[in-house]
Amino acid sequence: MRTRRLLAGVLVAAAVTASGCSSASDESLPDAATLVDDATKATAGIDSTHFAIQVNGNVQGLMMQSLDGDLTADGEAEGSGTITQAGQLVEIDFVLTGDSLHFKGPTGGYQQLPASMVSNIYDPSAILDPDRGVAELVSNLEDPETTAEEEVSGHETVKVEGTLPRDVLSEVLPGVPSAADVAFWIRNDESHLPVKATATFSGDASVDITLSDVNEPVTVEPPQ
Repeated sequence: MRTRRLLAGVLVAAAVTASGCSSASDESLPDAATLVDDATKATAGIDSTHFAIQVNGNVQGLMMQSLDGDLTADGEAEGSGTITQAGQLVEIDFVLTGDSLHFKGPTGGYQQLPASMVSNIYDPSAILDPDRGVAELVSNLEDPETTAEEEVSGHETVKVEGTLPRDVLSEVLPGVPSAADVAFWIRNDESHLPVKATATFSGDASVDITLSDVNEPVTVEPPQ
């Protein structure tokens, strides 16, 4: 009986190992370079999106810790989040429209400031900017490799992994301390839109960027 159990265990282990190897070397996965090219073009054509940025752990130099809102390709945006000020997490609300930034901290109402002041907090317009946003991140992914097919946010996606240099990352994540390992989850359909990106730094700290409701109507109006 013991011999049978040992033999069964060996067979199961062998089957699992064989299955894992087959998945890791699956030639049916789409070509990474083609996916990167298609996703770059698709992202550069986005007119509007809901976006979310979440910092996991301590990424030195990054003031913004979380952000959630709606954005147009023209740079108008509204949302809320948390930033680090004097070592403390502070909740904020913002509306960026026209030449004005409407900003509200944890106390008091909205303050109207010049739109240029948004760079002191976080400039969400960078996300859809084809020359410095997510499209630029995708196009500059170094040594891209297709590694898996996964479901993310209700979409079937293909995972593409590589690295990005600090100067490219800092356009979307100003203040990041270094290059990072980056994974993109790109929709496995004719759109090839990126659903999520994760940049992982030393110490396993990471930043998630997700895009949803792409090209859905977004209207940004100044707060009353």
